[in-house]
Amino acid sequence: MKLVFAGTPEVAVPALDALIASGRHEVAAVVTRPDAPAGRGRRLVASPVAERAEEAGIEVLKPAKPRDPDFLERLREIAPDCCPVVAYGALLPRVALDVPARGWVNLHFSLLPAWRGAAPVQHALMAGDEITGASTFLIEEGLDSGPVYGTVTETIRPTDTSGDLLTRLAFAGAGLLAATMDGIEDGSLAAVPQPGEGVTLAPKISVEDARVDWTAPALRVDRVVRGCTPAPGAWTTFRGERLKLVHVVPLPDRTDLAPGQLAAGKNNVYIGTGSHAVELLWVQAQGKKPMRAADWARGARITEGEQVGD
Repeated sequence: MKLVFAGTPEVAVPALDALIASGRHEVAAVVTRPDAPAGRGRRLVASPVAERAEEAGIEVLKPAKPRDPDFLERLREIAPDCCPVVAYGALLPRVALDVPARGWVNLHFSLLPAWRGAAPVQHALMAGDEITGASTFLIEEGLDSGPVYGTVTETIRPTDTSGDLLTRLAFAGAGLLAATMDGIEDGSLAAVPQPGEGVTLAPKISVEDARVDWTAPALRVDRVVRGCTPAPGAWTTFRGERLKLVHVVPLPDRTDLAPGQLAAGKNNVYIGTGSHAVELLWVQAQGKKPMRAADWARGARITEGEQVGD
C-alpha cells in the first residue's frame, strides 16, 4: 500500500522505522506537528519524526492544523491507501479521515477499551495495572473508540517508570503496526468493534495531578512518582520551593514518620506517608540537575521534624 505516516515524538520513530524497513509498503510522506521552540535559546526544532523522515528522504508535511486546505490538497494528491498514526498530537477532522481509502489506523499504547486518551501509559502505572499493551484501531471521530485490528501485551514491572514502559511499547507496537498494515493490505485482518464494558479514560496528566499527596499510602506515592517520570515529573514542596521526585522506594517496615515528615541520615532520606515511609533516592531541586537525595539533604541541612508538601 501507499502510506502517509502521521506522528511527532520520539516514541513514534520506531514505528516509522518498521514501516520503512518492511519493504512491503511505500511510505510516501510523513505528517507531523510544526517545528516547536526548544532549549534555552527557544530555537525552532523539527520533531523527531520529521528528522527521521528527512534522513530517509521522505516528504514531510507540517500543517498548523490537519484541516488546513493546502495540507488536505496535498494529501489528496498523494492519494494514500492508508495512514498509520502514532502520537501525532492533533485531532483529525472528518474531511481528512475520508481521504485514504482504508482509513487512518492508530497505534495506541493500551489494551483498548482501557485507557482511552492522551496518557494511557501514565494512567496504567498510576492505577497499579499489572498488564498493559498496545492496540491498532481504525480511527473514528470518537476518542480512541474505533474497531481494533490487533493487540500486543506487555507486563508492567515493579520498578517501571512511564518512560521505561513507553520505550518497550514503542518497539513492540512498531511490529504490531507493520503487521497490521500487512493484514489490511492482504485482507487477512478485520477490525473488531470494542466492547462497551471496561472503558477507562486517560486524559493528559497535569502538573497538579503530579503533585504527591503524602497522606496517601506509600504504594500510591510510588505509583505517582513512577507514572509521572519523566513527564510531567512528580513533585512536592520543601521550604516553599518545588522539589521534583525522581525515584522513591516504599519501606514497609518503617512506620514512625508522619505524612510528609522528613528524616535524613548520613546516606539515606526518608519521608512518611499515610501508611509507611518511602526512601527518597533521587530528587531535582528547582533550577538544579537531578541528584542523589542524600547529597541534596546534606546541602539543604535538613533539621529534625521538617516537612515536605506544606
